[in-house]
Amino acid sequence: MPTPPSTSTAVNEGEKDPPHAPATPTFLDVLEPDEHPQHLPTWRKWLIVIVISASSLCVTCASSLAAFAENGVSTEFHVGHTVSVLSISLFVEGLGLGPLIVGPLSEVYGRNPIYRISYGLFFAFTWPVAFAPNIATFLIFRFITGFCGSAFLSVAGGSISDLFSDSTVTNPMAFYTISPFLGPVVGPFIAGFINQHLNWRWTYYLVIIWSFGQFIALFFLVPETYVPVLQKAKARRFQLAGDVGEQKTQNDGIGVLRAIIVSCYTPFKLLLLDRMALLLDIWTSLILGILYLAFQAYPIIFQGGHGFNLQDTGLGFLGIGVGMVLGLLTQPYWNRFYKRTSVENGGVLPPEARLYMGQVGAICVPVGLFWLAFTTYPAVPWIVPVLASVPFGCGIYFVFTSTFTYLVTTYRPIAASAMAANSAMRSTFAAVFPLFAGAMYAKLGTVGATALLAGLTTLMAPLPFVFTRIGPRLRRQSRFAV
Repeated sequence: MPTPPSTSTAVNEGEKDPPHAPATPTFLDVLEPDEHPQHLPTWRKWLIVIVISASSLCVTCASSLAAFAENGVSTEFHVGHTVSVLSISLFVEGLGLGPLIVGPLSEVYGRNPIYRISYGLFFAFTWPVAFAPNIATFLIFRFITGFCGSAFLSVAGGSISDLFSDSTVTNPMAFYTISPFLGPVVGPFIAGFINQHLNWRWTYYLVIIWSFGQFIALFFLVPETYVPVLQKAKARRFQLAGDVGEQKTQNDGIGVLRAIIVSCYTPFKLLLLDRMALLLDIWTSLILGILYLAFQAYPIIFQGGHGFNLQDTGLGFLGIGVGMVLGLLTQPYWNRFYKRTSVENGGVLPPEARLYMGQVGAICVPVGLFWLAFTTYPAVPWIVPVLASVPFGCGIYFVFTSTFTYLVTTYRPIAASAMAANSAMRSTFAAVFPLFAGAMYAKLGTVGATALLAGLTTLMAPLPFVFTRIGPRLRRQSRFAV
């Protein structure tokens, strides 16, 4: 990702650096301690993390809220069930494509303008969804709102790394990481109650109310944290831009266009030329696809097999959420493990150490799915399949936390592109899987269909074990890895 143009300027007119020498740093190149975001009070930094995480939770919650509004959409707009499922698929696809654009923009204009504009648009474009007169308007704006809300899946991690040093970033990053995955679980829980008692449009009225509250919180509680942008703001305050300001603005515009072009093709170049990144992205994409497929499978399992109503079916997703929270509670253990491993390696933590958490997740996910598969019979008490989703949810947290951290540390020079590639692929899987869920469960039954998904995750389970052993060799051979 290109860095913003330097704000260094010669202090004394006429003093110029020698040809090909680095620019002489000035007091503008270094922020004073009280100006640096990492020197904010701890309570203020955590308040920022909570607001950003809640905003991310709202966006991803909006993706799955639609699952329990599908019957109302089908009835009012006179369309088939598959068409109504597109309300999830298009939103999630927007979430996957948005980072290709907003990521580079945040590197030039800073985090705050991206947050405020994207969330303002997310709030504004949810109105046409809630008051859609026809299915075309409804689906088009579902995609647009997903695209606008994607900033909190690509930029938010950068804000947290801006606020915390390498030694203190683990806990806030873990807190943020769980929010995009907890959101899809919270969505059915909320939407089940709404659609059981109210018109389906209230699903989206809630999103309007919630997103407005988050927009206000972002506007007043989240400051700019990107250091290069803070440096440029400092230069403007001291009126040192002068005649160079117009040229820098022009260069910024060219830099943004170039950054967007690079951001669009580099992730796919990485997927095509680096099999390590490709396999890990397929693994996480498969798991996220299964999570979104559950929004179609759970009603089949619990409404069809156990006679649940909408709100009871929504409560069934709490097992996945409990599993994710349990995974988050193990973070102190992993922090100690990483610290011990770093000491054993001379103060350097190998990227492969992050995959030990992924190994635990690789076991938990298929165990939970096989448990769920063979307890979906109506004769089995409903609590048993709900409990089966606890290891599945815990495994999701372990897999994604370890994989994300591994990708960022392994492909550090192009970390943004590595995450964009993962985002684009996993969002595509999450968009497609719900579309064939109904047909698959009708053809194979609840046991066969769920066991098939469990078998696929079992086939992918050796990946973290293999990469833990041969990762250093693969990194040496890679064109992109450090």
